[in-house]
This record gives sequence, C-alpha cells and structure tokens, in this order.
Amino acid sequence: MLAVRLPQSIEKRLERLARRTGRTKTFYVREALLEHLEDMEDMYLAEGALERIRTGEERTIPLKEVMKRHGLERGAVRRG
Repeated sequence: MLAVRLPQSIEKRLERLARRTGRTKTFYVREALLEHLEDMEDMYLAEGALERIRTGEERTIPLKEVMKRHGLERGAVRRG
C-alpha cells in the first residue's frame, strides 16, 4: 500500500481522466509508474556507477578490449 500526495492541479486532471474513461485513478497512477520506473532505475544506477568511476572505486574497460574478449574484433566475420 502506498499513499501519494499530489498537487491539486494533477489530482484534478487525474480525476477528470478517470471519470471520462471509466477507469480508476489508481489504474492511471500504476500505468504511469510502470511506464517510467525502469527509466528512473536505469538513470539512478548509471549515476551511481559514474560516481564510482570518478572516485576510482570502479574502472572502465576500453571497447577494444571488450570486443577482443568476446571475439568481436573489427573485420572478423563469424560464420555459423
């Protein structure tokens, strides 16, 4: 269970949408969260990783090395 306080203007828009469509406000809040939660998670995780890289807690791996590790050197064609 979660309670969320919304500015009155957003609450009114949400009520109007729910009334016009016959769906609940909860339905639209859930849909909005599902739509944007993954993007927010990605952004905050990326910001944390960037901070760890800047402080030296974590290092990066050059693309050339990653490609070599996985057999993806430029010009190499893999046939299966």
